[in-house]
Amino acid sequence: MTRSLKKGPYVDPKLLKKVQGKKPGETGVVRTWARRSQISPDMVGFTFGVHNGKDHIEVFVSEDMVGHRLGEFSPTKKFFRHGGKMQKELEQKKKEAEVVAAKAAKAAATDAKK
Repeated sequence: MTRSLKKGPYVDPKLLKKVQGKKPGETGVVRTWARRSQISPDMVGFTFGVHNGKDHIEVFVSEDMVGHRLGEFSPTKKFFRHGGKMQKELEQKKKEAEVVAAKAAKAAATDAKK
C-alpha cells in the first residue's frame, strides 16, 4: 500500500541530515541502515552504503531511482542456484562450451603468430 500524498515521501531525518549541504563528489560512501527511506532528488549523485542485514552494499543514486526505496537496490538474500539434474546438465554444457571456445581462441592465436 502506498503512502498518503498529504503526508509526502518518507526520508529518514538522520539520512537527510547527512546529505544536506554537501556535494556528491566531496563525500565518500554514506553508510545507512534506513532501507525504508525514499530516494529524493537531493540524493542524486551520492553513493550510499545500504545495510542488507550483513554488509553495506554500495548504491550509486541516479535520476532514475528517485521515488524508489533504498532497500530495493540492496538485496537481502543471495540467490545461489536451482538444484537438480537439469541444472547439472546445463552447467556441464556451459563448461563444455567454454572449453571449446578456449581451444578455438588458442588455435586462432597460434595461427596469427605464423
